[in-house]
Amino acid sequence: MAVDYSRIGRLLKILMLIQGQTGWSAGRLAKECGVSVRMIYRDMKALEGAGIPYFHDRESGGYQVRRDFFLPPVQLTLDEALALSALAEHVAGAEQVAYLKPASKALAKVRGQLPASIRSELEQIEDHVAIKLASAMPPEGATDVYETVRHALSSRTALRCVYESVNAPVEPARPSSGDSFVFKPYALLFNQRAWYTLGHHGGRREIRCLKLTRFTHVRPTTESYDIPKNFTVTHHLGNAWRMIRGKPTYDIELHFEPEFADTISDTHWHATQEVTWNDDGSITFCCKVDGLEEIVWWILGMGPHCVVRQPKVLADLVKSKAMEMVRRYD
Repeated sequence: MAVDYSRIGRLLKILMLIQGQTGWSAGRLAKECGVSVRMIYRDMKALEGAGIPYFHDRESGGYQVRRDFFLPPVQLTLDEALALSALAEHVAGAEQVAYLKPASKALAKVRGQLPASIRSELEQIEDHVAIKLASAMPPEGATDVYETVRHALSSRTALRCVYESVNAPVEPARPSSGDSFVFKPYALLFNQRAWYTLGHHGGRREIRCLKLTRFTHVRPTTESYDIPKNFTVTHHLGNAWRMIRGKPTYDIELHFEPEFADTISDTHWHATQEVTWNDDGSITFCCKVDGLEEIVWWILGMGPHCVVRQPKVLADLVKSKAMEMVRRYD
């Protein structure tokens, strides 16, 4: 009888998914594995027959493996080990992304489980790989905020906070009841150079994105909460150029001179971007953006090599900002 290796691979994949993360429903597994939901049900029966102690968690709506069950250590390839080393050492260990330094300790544990041949090859090449992200100032004073928000997320416990907005005066040393608000974290987000948290702002009565370094007071409460099932960071940010989602949605058309064409076309700037090459070597860059507050500064950074074709309101805004810069030098 022929062995169905494709199914064996799928069973192992399902097992790793439900052991590593909650919320893997039959429908989600079917989409991830490219099979029908009925096939997933058959696979789950096969796992049950193999003695895998999984169960369906009603709270998350997905399958989970009992916590006292562990798979044997995974044997990594050189490419996989090198990728982990680059992320753990150069990004987390070097604190280019704050608060992820424990990843370098985790890598040390993984190294001990690698085959000698893979470990030897890794040692030969890892010092010749470097990753440099956008520079950021050390997040002084925000470590406690990060830990508090992370704990609130895992325990679903609301926070009582005081936040210093960009244009607001410095908050007093001790917040009054009028300054504080209840915040229910939905997600932690690292974007560009800093950590943010997205969640329900009790004072604003809406979902807001707040920078961790601007919290002046954060303390847990006894109030519990649930994260809406339809909430995702991607859906919340929509078509924002970076993080600030404005209104309305604009169809953007930009013209870049030939000197800048390769630089712009080689980079994935936005999820909706489309680049068209023109006969003279220039490009037309189109995208769909929610609000203009962020993209206007990106365009100004391109200097005279970028011209706004559409919409007129964006062209006028860029022109106004550029004239204001010229006046300062006058």
